Amino acid sequence: MTLPSAAPLAGLAAALALLSGCAYPYTPPALSPVTEAAPAAATGVASRSGPPVELRAPVTILVSIDGFRPDYLDRGVTPNLSRLAADGVSGPMRPSFPSKTFPNHWTIVTGKVPDHHGITANNMNDPARPNEAFTMASDDPFWWNAAEPIWVTAEKAGIRTATMFWPGSNVGWGGTRASEWPHVITGATRPSDWQQYNEDLTGEQRVAAVIDWLRRPAATRPRFVTLYFDAVDTAGHQYGPGDPRTTRAVAGVDAQIGALTRGLVELGQPANLVIVADHGMAATSSARTIALDTIVPPADARIVEAGPYATLEPAPGREAAVAAALLRPHPHMTCWRKGQIPARFRYGTNPRIPPFLCLAQDAPDGAWVIAKTAPRKAETGGNHGFDNDAADMRALFIANGPAFVAGRRIGVFDNTDVAPLLRDLLGLPAGTGLDGDDRVFRTVLTR
Repeated sequence: MTLPSAAPLAGLAAALALLSGCAYPYTPPALSPVTEAAPAAATGVASRSGPPVELRAPVTILVSIDGFRPDYLDRGVTPNLSRLAADGVSGPMRPSFPSKTFPNHWTIVTGKVPDHHGITANNMNDPARPNEAFTMASDDPFWWNAAEPIWVTAEKAGIRTATMFWPGSNVGWGGTRASEWPHVITGATRPSDWQQYNEDLTGEQRVAAVIDWLRRPAATRPRFVTLYFDAVDTAGHQYGPGDPRTTRAVAGVDAQIGALTRGLVELGQPANLVIVADHGMAATSSARTIALDTIVPPADARIVEAGPYATLEPAPGREAAVAAALLRPHPHMTCWRKGQIPARFRYGTNPRIPPFLCLAQDAPDGAWVIAKTAPRKAETGGNHGFDNDAADMRALFIANGPAFVAGRRIGVFDNTDVAPLLRDLLGLPAGTGLDGDDRVFRTVLTR
């Protein structure tokens, strides 16, 4: 596909700093709008002698660029993201295990690891519903209700929210879905505005929708927004992280971030931008494949997931045979019983996790993958789901706006810390029972 260019925006960082900083020393945004005569430099829409204009409180915008490794900023094609990083706070973020899309997006907005929030994989089963399976299209609240996402917390506090895509944002959280058609969901909380995911909606259209939401009058304008881009992850899977076509996708999403920041400046809308990825990307090849059917006879176990890691459910009466086959040493793969997964993964207590987990090796000379059978044709590309502490699984983190000190780098931290940060930005109380906290950010906030 043709991706938009990434022309530099001269002076954008300065404009954003002026817009968000000179009129608004950071405090959690007020619930009611404030209007007064404002300097032209603060809003870009009026002079001191002009009519009164609204002084907008900062909006918090959480942006996900799926599959964006921090080192993609070093390719010379990200003037907008690199400028936001240089003028804000940035650092490498460690995803939760498994380093997959849905588990980590739900961690970012709940502050809990997948083992605790229940979205333990992109595909999974639950003993409570043995005849159903969770896929990335599942929106029954049953699968999601174990942990409250930030937009639900905000809505309950009277803070209007809007989601331009985010895994789980289309779910009627806390609700119950009727078993019979038309499957009415009752008792649910949703964002005030949300969009059903459609990958054909372009990045430009997604940005335009967010800007349109922010053009609204204060009473119906969201104060917390999510925005999701998938193009970098798609290219990384298709071509691999080092391919020039992946770099073009990186440049394309950078241009869309530029359109977002320009739109904010034109609206006179201060914003605290929190830009994240859910995971990184490792180079893969069909030449580095572990075929499970050569280790466990297909009749002995059902393979729930395969790829960088595999999970298996033994057939009745075949548990001992499956254990004997999997738990012996294997080249490029390590397997564990569910209850013996290393503690650092914080994974293995949830009933949705199958009895056996195998993890492929992610080595500097190339990652291995686990497949049901040997590949039939030669392929190269990229994948994620490996050890969440592997360097190429690291995820992008950039924060920029009036809440953040400029020009700070932070060390590696866990993505469970993002939800506590969002609570701070929105003026919400600290959550209880979370797996992360805001300590890593306390020295980089302006209050």
